[in-house]
Amino acid sequence: MSKILVGTASWTDRALVASGLFYPDEAKSPADRLRYYATQFPLVEVDSSQSSMPMLRNTILWAQRTPIQFVFDVKAFRLFTQHQTELRVLPRDIRQALGSGGKTTLLYRDVPSELREELWARFALAISPLRQAGKLGVVLLQFPPWFVPSQASYHHIVECVERLSGFQLAVEFLNKAWFEGDHPERIWHFEREHNLAHVVIDEPQGFSSSIPALWEATSADVAVVRLHGRNRDTWEAKGLRASAERFKYLYAAAEFDGLAESVRELSKHVKSVHVLFNNNFADYAQRNAAAFRQRF
Repeated sequence: MSKILVGTASWTDRALVASGLFYPDEAKSPADRLRYYATQFPLVEVDSSQSSMPMLRNTILWAQRTPIQFVFDVKAFRLFTQHQTELRVLPRDIRQALGSGGKTTLLYRDVPSELREELWARFALAISPLRQAGKLGVVLLQFPPWFVPSQASYHHIVECVERLSGFQLAVEFLNKAWFEGDHPERIWHFEREHNLAHVVIDEPQGFSSSIPALWEATSADVAVVRLHGRNRDTWEAKGLRASAERFKYLYAAAEFDGLAESVRELSKHVKSVHVLFNNNFADYAQRNAAAFRQRF
């Protein structure tokens, strides 16, 4: 029987720590929080690696501070997935090599090929301690809404595969055009050809930004399910006090029935299913993840 691992997106989320509802009082440092988190769940998603390049010294410590079978899914650095990237988050020597062209934000195409190669190499090196410890799950390539189906997009994904050869990759598309018309069949074939795990998304439907939940297994090794909540009132709302408001949704027990059935069906086709709650408002994700784990 395949393994079904349940966890949450991040263990250091600001809204979670500020809530005071999950961590015991004595867990005051990041190290203490990770150790405690790992007693509650077997899986976590590293989100900080999307905002800035991960640090080798951190991943070494993460591997040391968690149980032997604990798993980290790691988001790819935002520059690699065609997100706008602030110059200030790049390593100092890379910033210096780029020079001061007046730009404060960059896209992937703005970075010379030799510097791109260096950034990819540093990213792979930084997460290698997790892989060496047997604790690296997937590297999540989360592509933005403006990353649409095209030959250029497919070529870029292939480049990501080549740059991270030997790593298990998962792909999350945030533009529903990938799943309209004849695109789904093409993307399923493409992902299977390159052993890319399709990311199943659960989120509010009926909006221009809504991505359908398509329970497709495209890698024999792993499938990934990310649950963003179903708060229709805040999903596309403007002027929210904090980004956590968008994910302010606590799944009800009745909603778990259908989700658990779909996860079980998906697990028949892969060695492992990673279920990650991303409804990061206060301790909602941790509460839901703890309850959902009981279904398996």
